[in-house]
Amino acid sequence: MTKKNDAQINFALTAIKTEQFAIFEENFEQKNESGFSTELQFKLNHINKQIGVFLGFEFFQNEKIFLKIQVSCNFKIQEQSWDNFIHENKSDIVIPKNFMAHLAMITTGTARGVLFAKTESTCFSKFIVPTINVSDMILEDVVFNIKDE
Repeated sequence: MTKKNDAQINFALTAIKTEQFAIFEENFEQKNESGFSTELQFKLNHINKQIGVFLGFEFFQNEKIFLKIQVSCNFKIQEQSWDNFIHENKSDIVIPKNFMAHLAMITTGTARGVLFAKTESTCFSKFIVPTINVSDMILEDVVFNIKDE
């Protein structure tokens, strides 16, 4: 749980899923330098009061991907906390950036563990999701339009 202003946000991690995982051995050479990129997406299920965090990582050499993973974590938000997210116009859900960064950080750690488990005992196990500051990826509160649901 975390706080939105002075209100506590109660939530639970309800699901973890490996959305994508691939190793492209033909694009990898032991002696070449590697790069890394990250993609972050959020999805909302207003009816079930859930937020999905999708975090993807690609490791590449010479602009060719050799290792790719995307993991999602679903978070169920307690009803009273959810109601605090509903904007006064009743057509938007506004989720504070600090809370979204918290969920993204949980998902980052989860992805790190999934990646290690999938590459353990291979030459790819040395590629670990580095520590990243997800707060730098979320610059403002996240707004979802719920008018059409």
